[in-house]
This record gives sequence, C-alpha cells and structure tokens, in this order.
Amino acid sequence: MQSIIHIALVVNDYDEAIAFYTEKLDFELIEDTYQPEQDKRWVVVSPAGSNGTTILLARASTPNQENFIGNQSGGRVFLFLRTDDFWRDYRKMENRGVEFVREPKVADYGTVAVFKDLYGNLWDLIQFNEGHPMSLKNRG
Repeated sequence: MQSIIHIALVVNDYDEAIAFYTEKLDFELIEDTYQPEQDKRWVVVSPAGSNGTTILLARASTPNQENFIGNQSGGRVFLFLRTDDFWRDYRKMENRGVEFVREPKVADYGTVAVFKDLYGNLWDLIQFNEGHPMSLKNRG
C-alpha cells in the first residue's frame, strides 16, 4: 500500500506560514523540528482532524526557489481543501481575512470557491455532493 504523505509548499518564512495556516485556516501544527545539519526546520501542518496528506512548509533556500513562492503551479489552482461544511468554513475564512478570488459556485459535483494563501498560491475550498466519489461521507 502506498500513499502521498507530504506535499512541499515553498514559503518565505516558517513562522508567518505557520501563523497563516493555523490561525486563518485552522490547520494543526504537526511538527516543527530544527535540523541543524541543514540549518532548516521540518515544519508540517495539516487540516484539523485530518489523517491524510500533510503540507511540508519548506522555506526557500536558493534564489531559484524564491522565484516560485506563491506560484508553484503557474497560476492554476494548486491545492484542494475538502470540507464537510462549505458555508461554515467559507464564512470563517472570509471573517479571518482570507482572500477569495472566485466566489462560491454550486456545480454538479459540489460547492467550491477559490482562495489565495498568504503567498498567492490558489486553493479550492470544496464540499463535494453526497454520492460523489470524493465526498467525505463516501471516503471518511
């Protein structure tokens, strides 16, 4: 059995990224360990209560990596945050100052809106309809 455990997200600063994900999106800080041999931190966050893929917040360490902060996918939606209550999370995020760049839309697969993280990476906030293969009720 295999699974994707982490997705690396290039960030400018560990602490500002931790603050955004934990305070604006309610993610949990899973690990924050200093690695002296590489002079970097191993910082992992995850949506609260999730047991799936986590995000490794990786501080850019070269000028080339810095060029990709906020644009890891060339301007396309990069990450997808699945929720069991779209409107609860949408309103909470909006009240916390998260910038939505596409308003909520109801589609045949569910309800979705696009937001930016603190660096400009685009995310979908999405609640799949019951019966959809990616619905939390179907996948747990």
